Amino acid sequence: MNRRRFLQSATIASGMALTGNGFAAKPPVRSGGGAGAVPRVCSTWDFGVAANQAAWKVLAGGGRALDAVEQGVRVPEADLRNHSVGRAGYPDRDGKVTLDASIMDEHGNCGAVAGIEHIAHPISVARRVMERTPHVLLVGDGALQFAQEQGFPREELLTPASETAWREWLKSAKYKPVANGEVKSYDAAPGGKPGDASNHDTIGMLAIDARGNLSGACSTSGMAWKLHGRVGDSPIIGAGLYVDNEVGAATSTGVGEEVIRNVGSFLVVELMRQGHSPEDACREAVERILRRKPGAKDLQVGFLAMDRKGNVGAWAIQKGFSYAICDAAKQDALIPGQSTY
Repeated sequence: MNRRRFLQSATIASGMALTGNGFAAKPPVRSGGGAGAVPRVCSTWDFGVAANQAAWKVLAGGGRALDAVEQGVRVPEADLRNHSVGRAGYPDRDGKVTLDASIMDEHGNCGAVAGIEHIAHPISVARRVMERTPHVLLVGDGALQFAQEQGFPREELLTPASETAWREWLKSAKYKPVANGEVKSYDAAPGGKPGDASNHDTIGMLAIDARGNLSGACSTSGMAWKLHGRVGDSPIIGAGLYVDNEVGAATSTGVGEEVIRNVGSFLVVELMRQGHSPEDACREAVERILRRKPGAKDLQVGFLAMDRKGNVGAWAIQKGFSYAICDAAKQDALIPGQSTY
């Protein structure tokens, strides 16, 4: 074989991804749902209803999915009744409110912040990281410094209600500053299992716009009473959030450690790439977590997914998970998520 024929053969071979049965896989679709797609937004938990309404205003006006998810997530971040997201989030075991967030657009651009203090809207800081830096993730004091340089006001985030709850937890938890303190911190506010409806910790939002483009956002104050410095899955691209405009998008909620260990949202999107529906992909991701760690059945982890056609599905370990969908036909629809237990 001469050099020219060898290179031609190698090029053909490299372009054929073989499936398990030996047949060449279909080439991936190279765009989103396409112009004329039906705009839709979905998000986790009951507070997703109000978040969806803000996002829908953007989508209904022909706006970009990225703008929609940012505006939507800002709603629970500002809600003083919400103790798992944003400015009213429950603090860590040292009484410090630390927030995490990530955002991702249809081009694969992404930005995130983790462990940021004194900033009420981490999702908007995450977008600035995406658009104004060469980085993906900023953490702690560096994230705060960047936010202030970008004009975000420094605020005291520990509300009186959150401080009262924290001080009550200190009494019941027999607080001691030990390395394994987070084991007790999972007995979070007030009662219930980690990540269940009494301690859900995330707003995850996915949207598709009229151009057929997808974007996603995720924001949290993390587990109540966590060790200072603990970061869950929400700001980790591929764990708490992942968007692939060729296939779909996914986000997660619950105990972030289990999601990180399984790169959960990326897994859900890859399962959709293989042909799974959004619901089936979420279910398989949940069951994979359970197969790898049977003890996770006592925790809560849930996934929410949207494919490139706007189909939505979800699955969780425990009952109690819910998600909201909003489009031209479904305004404020809250749907109980399917669960393994």
